[in-house]
Amino acid sequence: MKRNLHEIVEKNVGLLTILILVAISFGAMVQITPLMFQQQVMEPVEGLTPYTALQLEGRDIYIREGCVGCHSQMIRPFRAETERYGHYSVAGESVWEHPFLWGSKRTGPDLARVGGRYSDAWHIAHLRNPRDVVPESNMPGFPWLLENTLSGEDTAAKMEIFRDFGVPYTDEDIAGAKKAVQGKTEMEALVAYLQSLGTHLK
Repeated sequence: MKRNLHEIVEKNVGLLTILILVAISFGAMVQITPLMFQQQVMEPVEGLTPYTALQLEGRDIYIREGCVGCHSQMIRPFRAETERYGHYSVAGESVWEHPFLWGSKRTGPDLARVGGRYSDAWHIAHLRNPRDVVPESNMPGFPWLLENTLSGEDTAAKMEIFRDFGVPYTDEDIAGAKKAVQGKTEMEALVAYLQSLGTHLK
């Protein structure tokens, strides 16, 4: 009996694998290619500035401590989200993010617009022991951030790498990076980073 094409594909693992990869490739091209021609996803929003040396170190601490595992940084364009968190996220805010920290899990609230919402003192108290300011919080405390200090040894190198990715750091930014962070606590760095989030979109 003559086999049909569908049966041939189903019973040939190698052919099936190749066809799956072709289908995925076409799907990816359809999704990604149009974005390469939209200026709004390639250009920074007006007024966007790169992270300072201290904010950049704070971002690394945010990653190291796993904050992205419980907090997203992407407000979707739905009324329930914009009423709670603020203006929805736009691509131009993230053009210099490497890697993106959009996240998808919201054990805690979205932080895309947390910058300027609370004082530095509030953030410090919250990070030291969250239940001091939010009694129902299930977030762990990070008291060691108050004790750990930054050396700044690698900060300039990080900024140079980001400049290779297109982040407009100047030679002056890089030369002054170590001095800008040396002796600062990890808590100061993390708070500086949090206070910068979402502040550039007008």
